[in-house]
Amino acid sequence: MTHALIVIDVQNDFCLNGALAVSGGHEIVSGVNALMSRADAVVLTQDWHPAGHSSFASSHTDKGPYELTKMPYGDQVLWPDHCVQGTDGALFRADLNQDRADIIIRKGYNHSIDSYSAFFENDQKTPTGLEGYLRTRGISKLVIVGLATDFCVNFSAMDAAKLGFNVTVKMDLCRAIDVDGSFNAAIAGMKGAGVTLA
Repeated sequence: MTHALIVIDVQNDFCLNGALAVSGGHEIVSGVNALMSRADAVVLTQDWHPAGHSSFASSHTDKGPYELTKMPYGDQVLWPDHCVQGTDGALFRADLNQDRADIIIRKGYNHSIDSYSAFFENDQKTPTGLEGYLRTRGISKLVIVGLATDFCVNFSAMDAAKLGFNVTVKMDLCRAIDVDGSFNAAIAGMKGAGVTLA
């Protein structure tokens, strides 16, 4: 067993009519489902924020959505409230084949720190446990798809490459938010880290 498909945050709030909808996010689901049948293992990640999370613009009286603020771990984009634990918005898309998942990694549940990557919280120190899971299963190759290309997909791919995994991002099965050039920056960063963009 060498190949895992990592499906990033295909949740209601990131899709059509969601609180943080990514344009065209719902369009990738059938292709993601088809790819699952060819993977040795399938990992789903789920954004899972407590109400009032520190990355929400509504938690900062002087800031609005998509503005930057300083956190102890560095710059943080402030988002509309999204993927709040236990809400419909935090659920996976109903048409996503959840039954094929071997494991679900929830991230962003720490109130004071955001978590884009499937591998680390945004402090780049606190692990999610995914690396250990993949290593113990003997998995060395990762294919990453999902939402959004320039944030959670990008951070997951970059961390996976740094950890020594062979990483491919299937661009046709991702969609981007693109805040202030974040898409082009993500593409350049992933290429520079040795991630294959297919």
